[in-house]
Amino acid sequence: MRIPKPKFDLKLSLAMPALLVGGFALGSLTPHAQTAPQKIAFVNVAEVLKAHPDNAAVVALQKKADDELKPLDTQIKALQAQGSAIKPADKDKLSQLITTIQAKAKDYDAQISAKVNPITTQVDSAVSAAAKTNGVAVVMDAATANGLVVYADPSTDLTDAVKTALAKK
Repeated sequence: MRIPKPKFDLKLSLAMPALLVGGFALGSLTPHAQTAPQKIAFVNVAEVLKAHPDNAAVVALQKKADDELKPLDTQIKALQAQGSAIKPADKDKLSQLITTIQAKAKDYDAQISAKVNPITTQVDSAVSAAAKTNGVAVVMDAATANGLVVYADPSTDLTDAVKTALAKK
């Protein structure tokens, strides 16, 4: 007795991958454990930095740097405006002025950084403390969020809480 050879069904072989994918897709529709929503808040960092007690020293140092560097910059621009008609003596003076302004700017940058770094560290700590106190998972800078966030509940603004935390230090 001869057993008939089963015919291979082309339609079934093409449908098998679709059935497998469909089975996995249905499995992904089952409910999963959901995490609690994370609270997001905003801080106006520029406002907090201005409110910091040591900010006045930074502003004074920046003003001193501007007052000293602006006249040098004006002289440099005047000499550069001469273009190719500049005299050799003026070229030397221009070179000296550029060297001087670069050295002074570097010195002022170092002084300003030395004053700003501790302030930044304190602000970061105050933001962290205010976020933890208010149960916030993510804090965004209000200035950089302006283009990203269309609406934010005013109660999510931690700026005052951060200022309060800074005042306690």
